[in-house]
Amino acid sequence: MIIEGLPWFGFPGRARQILLTLASQPEKHLRGMGLAMMLGGLALVYLANL
Repeated sequence: MIIEGLPWFGFPGRARQILLTLASQPEKHLRGMGLAMMLGGLALVYLANL
């Protein structure tokens, strides 16, 4: 939650712009981004356990 809160604390205006941009994206693109983020997080956990 600390990492997720950093953009809102440090750059609230820019974070809002990004959120508005994401809200206008089609669901297909959001699902693709979500999948990429999950796979990236899984890769980081895997690498941290080596």
